[in-house]
Amino acid sequence: MESWRFTVKFDRSIYELLGGDEGLRRLVEAFYPKVQRDPLIGPLFPENIDPVMEKQYMFLSQFFGGPPLFSEKHGHPMMRARHMPFPITHEKADAWLACMNEALTDIGVEDELRVFIVDRLSGPAHHFVNTN
Repeated sequence: MESWRFTVKFDRSIYELLGGDEGLRRLVEAFYPKVQRDPLIGPLFPENIDPVMEKQYMFLSQFFGGPPLFSEKHGHPMMRARHMPFPITHEKADAWLACMNEALTDIGVEDELRVFIVDRLSGPAHHFVNTN
């Protein structure tokens, strides 16, 4: 069965469409409580989630076409290598994406952009899979 992907053309970066710094912070703040409550992926994260949230904010800023904050502070993202210490399955990647989808909905991102963002993040999320 063939898989068909569509590309949505936007005239601005995802970072800008989310509202820049403020919108991206709102997304990260909506996202991590969902992650922490998720029984599958919550245990992968430390109790003090603030440093994780800051790194995610910096990475997403860069990934979504905003300032390269992550690289400026931490060097090349090398996200697969950074996630290798954690057992990541396809189910955990899907749970992470579901939390992101919910967070995007919660902050009022329109459906077309929300679907585009989750699709954009699904490649990296599944690239981090390192166990069955």
